[in-house]
Amino acid sequence: MATIRQRIAGRSLTPGAKLPSIRGLATSLKVSASTVVAAYERLVAEGAILSRPGSGFYVASQAAPFALSEIGPKLDRTVDPFWVSRQSLEAGGGDLKPGCGWLPPSWLPEEGLRRALRGLARAEGEVLADYGSPLGLPPLRQFIARRMGERGIDAAPDQILLTESGTQAIDLLCRFLIEPGDTVVIDDPCYFNFQALLRAHRAKVVGVPYTPSGPDLARFGQVLAEHRPRLYITNSAIHNPTGAVLSAVTAHKVLKLADQFALTIVEDDIFADFEHAPAPRLAAFDGLERVIHIGSFSKTLSASARCGFIAARPAWVEGLIDLKIATTFGGGRLAAEMVFRVLSDGGYRKQMEGLRTRLSHARFEVASRLKAIGITPWLDPEAGMFLWCRLPEGVDAGQIARAALAERVVLAPGNAFSVSQTATGFLRFNVSQTLDPSVFELLRRLLR
Repeated sequence: MATIRQRIAGRSLTPGAKLPSIRGLATSLKVSASTVVAAYERLVAEGAILSRPGSGFYVASQAAPFALSEIGPKLDRTVDPFWVSRQSLEAGGGDLKPGCGWLPPSWLPEEGLRRALRGLARAEGEVLADYGSPLGLPPLRQFIARRMGERGIDAAPDQILLTESGTQAIDLLCRFLIEPGDTVVIDDPCYFNFQALLRAHRAKVVGVPYTPSGPDLARFGQVLAEHRPRLYITNSAIHNPTGAVLSAVTAHKVLKLADQFALTIVEDDIFADFEHAPAPRLAAFDGLERVIHIGSFSKTLSASARCGFIAARPAWVEGLIDLKIATTFGGGRLAAEMVFRVLSDGGYRKQMEGLRTRLSHARFEVASRLKAIGITPWLDPEAGMFLWCRLPEGVDAGQIARAALAERVVLAPGNAFSVSQTATGFLRFNVSQTLDPSVFELLRRLLR
């Protein structure tokens, strides 16, 4: 029954479509024919399918609503990407969120945001009320171009398209570059919302193991040769969730393989401002030929001011503008104006210098406390907010996360980040959200 429901929800079985024969489904699922008969009869009783004597079984015309959580393998909800996101977003003010992916408000440039808002309150009416231009606010695009240049990426302002967020940037690129059924490569582990977005676009997702210096090159080459994917989505600079940094050698080899197999790469640079020194960027080596560079300001400025960007080759920008107009029309001018005012304020760079230092201290403190209770970081990251940690042998991160949630603590179990479901023994910790002593007391008790 679950198999048929999943196919209907994912639209591989559409309204009116004929279901597999009883014998055929029994063979493919390796169950008895009587089990399939019983399942079909129950689905008929639910109204999900119809029986036509002498003809077979058909999907009812009133199909179930499209359900992203039903697409792909059925997972325990504690390791489902949507579960982690929803628990983090819906947590109350008194809940602890070591598994969430953002900084506490007090770590962000609140005073800079307030100054920007006061300035916007005195802005012309068109700033407060009109749509933005299709490419987005010109001064902000010029600012982003300069910042990208500091990291070795040469992009003119007209090659930069503002979006509502980094997530919307990836969504637009998926609409632009892939069709349902196309194969997309992601890191394993990777940011869990990459998987969620690709499910929404009905892509076939293949994972490549991630190492401390980047994707496993041998496996990456095998996947490209076997699956001929259209797209590879990855983090540049600080990898989420591992904290690893791509090496220059690995970056060159990835680009050589991408050229050999006509692969397009989407490089998400959302953590750029957390770096102490710039790491290699695929877009810098490639010159925005095969690589599309994206980012946003939700991690370092405000998750409430939704603003991101896409930097791509000029020939692709026109098509992306059309898609942006079709999906969001003019874009969020007010948010872009506020982001530009904060970024161009001299206080932002000073704020980031202090934040990088604060995160370094937090990573050391949290890693030390975790090691004391038997939870070991996979590596010691050079920068960023995340520690990717191995639990003691035999401990299931999903079970720990379930038990912690009952005590109003949101954790991020490893398999939420792993398309192959091989990270059962890992948790991702956000060090800025893991400093409360009660988190370690709870973990110590749960591990016992």
